[in-house]
Amino acid sequence: MPFASTIRGQKIIDLPAAAGADLIRLPHIHRLLLENVLRNAPDPQAARAAILAWLETGRSEAEIPFLPGRVLMHDTTCGPALVDIAAMRSALAEAGHDPQLLNPVLPVDVSTDHSLAVDAYAAPGAMARNIQNEYRRNAERYRFMKWATNSLSNFRVHPPGTGIMHTLNLERLATVVTERDGWIMPDTLIGTDSHTPMINGIGVLAWGVGGIEAESVMFGMPVMLRVPEVVGVRLTGRLREGVTATDLALTVTETLRRIDLADRFVEFFGPGVSALSAGDRAVVANMTPEFGGNSGFFPVDQATIAYLHQTGRTPAHCALVEEYCRRQSLWFDPSQSPVFTEVVALDLGAVEVSVAGPRRPQDRIPASATAQATAAMRGHAPLPAPPGQAPDGAVAIAAITSCTNTSDPRLLVAAGLVARKARGLGLRPPAHVKTSLAPGSPTAQRYLERAGLLEDLEAVGFGIVGYGCTTCIGNSGPLPDTAVEAQAAGRLQVAVLSGNRNFPGRVHPQLEAGFLASPPLVVAFALAGDIERDILHDEIAPGVGLADLWPSGAEIDAALARAQDADDYAAAYDQAEASGLWRDLDAPDAPLFPWDPASTYIRRPPFAGFAGTRPRQIVAAPILVLGDDITTDHISPAGAIPADSEAGRYLIERSERPDDLNVFSSRRGNWQAMLRGLFTNKSVRNLLAEDIPPGSTILPDGRILPLWRAAEHYRESSTPVVIVAGKRYGMGSSRDWAAKGAALLGTRAVLATSFERIHRSNLIGMGILPLRLPAGISPQSLALTVSDRIGITLDPSRLQPRAPVAVAIHRASGTVEEFDATAAIETSIEVETLAKDGLMPLILDRAARAEAAN
Repeated sequence: MPFASTIRGQKIIDLPAAAGADLIRLPHIHRLLLENVLRNAPDPQAARAAILAWLETGRSEAEIPFLPGRVLMHDTTCGPALVDIAAMRSALAEAGHDPQLLNPVLPVDVSTDHSLAVDAYAAPGAMARNIQNEYRRNAERYRFMKWATNSLSNFRVHPPGTGIMHTLNLERLATVVTERDGWIMPDTLIGTDSHTPMINGIGVLAWGVGGIEAESVMFGMPVMLRVPEVVGVRLTGRLREGVTATDLALTVTETLRRIDLADRFVEFFGPGVSALSAGDRAVVANMTPEFGGNSGFFPVDQATIAYLHQTGRTPAHCALVEEYCRRQSLWFDPSQSPVFTEVVALDLGAVEVSVAGPRRPQDRIPASATAQATAAMRGHAPLPAPPGQAPDGAVAIAAITSCTNTSDPRLLVAAGLVARKARGLGLRPPAHVKTSLAPGSPTAQRYLERAGLLEDLEAVGFGIVGYGCTTCIGNSGPLPDTAVEAQAAGRLQVAVLSGNRNFPGRVHPQLEAGFLASPPLVVAFALAGDIERDILHDEIAPGVGLADLWPSGAEIDAALARAQDADDYAAAYDQAEASGLWRDLDAPDAPLFPWDPASTYIRRPPFAGFAGTRPRQIVAAPILVLGDDITTDHISPAGAIPADSEAGRYLIERSERPDDLNVFSSRRGNWQAMLRGLFTNKSVRNLLAEDIPPGSTILPDGRILPLWRAAEHYRESSTPVVIVAGKRYGMGSSRDWAAKGAALLGTRAVLATSFERIHRSNLIGMGILPLRLPAGISPQSLALTVSDRIGITLDPSRLQPRAPVAVAIHRASGTVEEFDATAAIETSIEVETLAKDGLMPLILDRAARAEAAN
């Protein structure tokens, strides 16, 4: 193996020998990629040459294979992936092959964090009630996950109560440097969640992919990527007193959304990096999908080592991390300025106390400007409210939630100190505010108790409701009755949360407005009860302003010193892993999963089989024409399933309780339920005609039908369909169901002005061709009608990365308009995936051929 050396008697790739003087000119991301390809690539010298050649221009068309060391998933991406694997095993067995050919070849960790809902809150026993409800609703899914642990190798499930996957990764799973099979190497991974780059905060290279792409990695296929462009963010100065890591993350998101980060990586450098703790960095890195990049990377330095000590890693391991990184020039030097494709500068001293909203995470505003932000969307002055009722602009949900901010103890301690001062002044949130605290891990309870702050948080309504994503993922539970009544009367109700996304309907399907804020600000807004004020300067309660509640940096430092105990981390996780509720779940133990045709949670999907034959030239019907900023939340919802929805009626017909249908994210193993939820977000507008309800389309005969029924109509006539969309199509979560659902509609291509990276990859994984519309053409300018047809050549032999693809619009009038779109394909393996009609047929084909070869 080229450039192999040793350290402590174990093999390493010697990066200084491999790159020479060019090593410190490379971004740290490329140094890590260089180590990976030299250890794993079939042609390591060619991959090395491609990475070093990148230095000439900061750009490259060369492809390299990246093979991560492990895979990380959560339960609602793991569920669909396991359904795919179980279905592919069934398909292999039916074709006469050994189903156990399909086994993960890399370690896979699954966190059970996306299913907990906030049913009970602000009352003793709320957490226990929420956990009981979680197991009652999801027992079938959890048994399925236990089947996977029994039947698959290299597969481990962390049960409910062990926290959010990204916090678990930070505090327990990540090693930064790994010892395996006689090698010492960097810890690397991919995760089936767009916020996987949170681990970049401590110097671990990782990014988010869809569940479909993760399946390929599980079975030994590398992630193929072009040598990536890297945008360097040069940080200077330091954060001012009173400014939090959340404020910095929102500022970075606002700044970077102004540039094109599609398929690009981000790395932070400069002297300001050294002024940030590992917790600060992780908060910023977590917002990577919100600012549109693949990574938000901070190299390893003393802050990383301090974090590893604080979270209970052994002194010997911490010493190994430092020795390896220094030896390999992976240790951060604030004076270095590597080569970057582009550089953005940010002065930490210019960051102010901020929120983002009311509709997108990149819409940062001063925390004082919430009333102005909602004035435009309301369109009129706030409506008066009868005495005792929730006002216009009321905070209906105030949630300290999400890995983004609750993984940083400093932010939770700051929230606790605000609660302590509020409690001392006799303050509580108004009755119309639904309050909750859902930390990223069980360690939070221990350090908040040790600091004496948990009681204070409970006293102002922020008792712990469980350890999971909860409100941030849309599992916010029912709104208070007062909020529902106020909504019905036309008074705007708002969510304020310490999460990462606030798209309309994301936090709760009935809420159109939401603000992202730091945990201490969430407490302040809850106490105020509304956003119709300048939270920084107006009174929160009679005679009390934010300055009376806000802790100083010295107060936070003192509380943190009382709170921290490195022994907490292993003990808290060990206790959570030993869950009796999880242990007592029975589960099948066989290579093939026993499908139950009556199940409303786990159903064998039609797309997980060997490739069929599909035409390479299509003339397709437009089933959906959409505008800009259609997110994966708009496409495939995660939140509560309404009883009067198409999905709700389907489930009720199968004897499910109308008042407890669970959430879409828990039904992702049932393709029939998910199909009926597509595009039902009330913000979705189908531009094919006026007044088409969300989740519906119009047929040429004028009938307006739910999408799933329209898809049946087109399938019966053997008519493929296409989706047309605007800018940033598929932004948001890594939700592979947004692509699977499109495939079930019969979609062969999506034409969009631009795509978000993960959704683009997921479409290809489902055999759907993503096409970028040429400049000057938009969904609106095409003015498509339901009677128009779109001709596209899909022949893989003519497809290449970023190649032109001829598109013909056959108008109902008989005229034809032609233009060239661009194939949104980045690598040769994506071409191969499209040739096999998707990733699952490709995996099955490779497994069958491997068995035949043996």
